[in-house]
Amino acid sequence: MNEISMFGGGAVTLWNSQKLNPYRAVVAVDARDFSSLDSEGMAVVNEDVLLLLSKAMTAVGLDTWEERYFGQHTGDGYVAGVDPEHLPALVSCLPRALNDVLRGHQRSDGRPLQLRLSVHVGPLPDSGVGEPMVETHRLLDDDRLRGLLSRATPALTPLAMIVSERAYEDVYRSGCATNGAGPKEFAHCLVRVKSFEKPAWIHVPGLDWALADPDLLLTEQRQAPNPASSDQAELRQPPVSKFNAKGNGTIVQTEHFTNHSINSYTGGDR
Repeated sequence: MNEISMFGGGAVTLWNSQKLNPYRAVVAVDARDFSSLDSEGMAVVNEDVLLLLSKAMTAVGLDTWEERYFGQHTGDGYVAGVDPEHLPALVSCLPRALNDVLRGHQRSDGRPLQLRLSVHVGPLPDSGVGEPMVETHRLLDDDRLRGLLSRATPALTPLAMIVSERAYEDVYRSGCATNGAGPKEFAHCLVRVKSFEKPAWIHVPGLDWALADPDLLLTEQRQAPNPASSDQAELRQPPVSKFNAKGNGTIVQTEHFTNHSINSYTGGDR
């Protein structure tokens, strides 16, 4: 901190601050059920993901995609940064374009390739190392997004997308014209992954959220209870008896049953 004199008056303090890293729009994709492939199949998917993503980027007019920042494979996916001016294309047009190129594309094991897609924005250096990058991957790991794609028919729903609150607001509150997905084609949710907890928006190309209950579709994946364990727990419950007093002073047992809770029944054979 330095001081200078102005017009013979009192000293003026000079304050120094560090410059903010340039804003980048971050795009990340992950292949569903990647670990079920063998090593050769993983290598093919790794190559296909970038190829399909590049085709979709070209379709939405990102001519600068080849000049992307910190592009790198993530094993089961790919992540890269582009200039934030392309956010409207990434949020509204990219999911449909990527969905189109994924239709009919199969993995080496013959199963349809399904991808999760996340879009975020924030200050990042050219290395890509920073909080916005971490948050982009936290969004991609959201349990609701995973559950939604795992319950879908792979051939009909090859893509599910999640967008950060910041990216969503920057696009749909800016008034930018787009012929892609509109704001009503997204469902709001709260993402909780490890220590990360922030609101976000989920989009599935072709899904009309007005025809579905988002609370039911966007349920967190939970491990189903073991039916055998439930049965054993019920067997361990003590019998419950009811007694009535007769007028002559004697007490008789009128009912004897085991207490079962229907709320714990999860389906399946009885």
